[in-house]
Amino acid sequence: MSDATTTDLYEVTMAMSYLQEGMTGPATFSLFARRMPAERGFLVAAGLESALDHLSGLLVGPDDVEAFASVLHRAPRDLAPLLGLTFTGDVRAVPEGRIVLAGEPLLEVTAPLPEAQLVETYVLNQLNHQTAVAAKGARCVLAADGRPVVDFSLRRTHGTQAGFQAARVGAMAGFAGTSNVAAATALGIPAVGTMAHSYVEAFPTEEDAFRAFARAHPGPVTLLVDTYDTEEGVRTAARVLRELGPAVHAAGSAIRLDSGDLGALARRARFLLDDAGLPGVSITASGGLDEYAVEELVSSGAPIDTYAVGTRFGVSADAPYLDSAYKLVEYEGRPVMKLSSAKVTAPAPKQVFRGLGCADVIGLTDERPPAGAEPLLETVMRDGRRTGPRATLGECRDRLAADLDALPPAARRIRGPVAPHPAVSERLRDLTARVRHRTEAHAGAVSSPSPSE
Repeated sequence: MSDATTTDLYEVTMAMSYLQEGMTGPATFSLFARRMPAERGFLVAAGLESALDHLSGLLVGPDDVEAFASVLHRAPRDLAPLLGLTFTGDVRAVPEGRIVLAGEPLLEVTAPLPEAQLVETYVLNQLNHQTAVAAKGARCVLAADGRPVVDFSLRRTHGTQAGFQAARVGAMAGFAGTSNVAAATALGIPAVGTMAHSYVEAFPTEEDAFRAFARAHPGPVTLLVDTYDTEEGVRTAARVLRELGPAVHAAGSAIRLDSGDLGALARRARFLLDDAGLPGVSITASGGLDEYAVEELVSSGAPIDTYAVGTRFGVSADAPYLDSAYKLVEYEGRPVMKLSSAKVTAPAPKQVFRGLGCADVIGLTDERPPAGAEPLLETVMRDGRRTGPRATLGECRDRLAADLDALPPAARRIRGPVAPHPAVSERLRDLTARVRHRTEAHAGAVSSPSPSE
């Protein structure tokens, strides 16, 4: 089986029905977050590259048809219309790393209706997870206020693929490295790490462990000092590092604090290191950190040089999902919309026009940008093929840094942020009103009883 089967069952049933009905005209679906998660002043577009990988490689093969038939309890010949299906459509999307707001399309797919429908689940999955984690990562970087942040999340992310994606979007957000060796190797980002408490416990004494580690890793070393008594661990680390000489302790070596009152412990550790003549030995903090804890430590003046964020970053613990949707907005040139309570959608393919300070306007694709605004969505796939090379992490990082600088201060706040609200263009408002009237009139005509009833 291929990734074509990584989809919800109803995507298969709908695609099969469309094919049987001959409904293969062009359809446009828009993917967007309905609302901003709590404590978020912005989102970060991410996941596009893996979504495009899926679309460009999509091919429903015989094994996939067998799988579809099996779960539907149908004969494989009934699913034969799906055999050989590929993605032949176009994709317009916000480039990875750009700031996005609630209601703004991150991506729009225009393709023959069965194709556009079948890919919904996979595309949503990729953009949902990575956009949520990228926003968390960007907030961690903001909270650190210029201090390095590194990713320690792999062991607690919801699967290894999620861990890889967390490392990637962390690098996009400006992280200085990751503990994930596979991600570091594949993405060309620094691999970072120290030792575990089990390593220290395996030796007769803490000092034996530190010396053995330094022998195995000449050059900069980071020693975990809180396995037993943290203050004594700092003293032991200082003694070992000092004896190793300035070639080691003056070239990037550090101690790591992983538990307790990190602010107070960091202050005491800094005093002990300086007193031992080791001002160049830095302090790394880890252990349940996220942007809230980092902000508190930074604002308190804690002498922590590097922050390692793990679980709470990798799963975006306080906002682990987006209330996002992938909705049909046009079929065969006919704008359509959903009228369900609290889930109304706007019709037609759209564009987002970015003004100064994220003063955004959501409009129609053929509208001219307002004065001083730029369109966010770009054509990234045409006829099932990418229109350009894969974006580099450096390009994504630069986009995000520029957008963060342009955000209003209230949106950048870690606690109590206020997200900007995009406006809606006059043309889109007028079209929405007309389509709503037409849809309600049609629904009313269909549901009204005939005179004979």
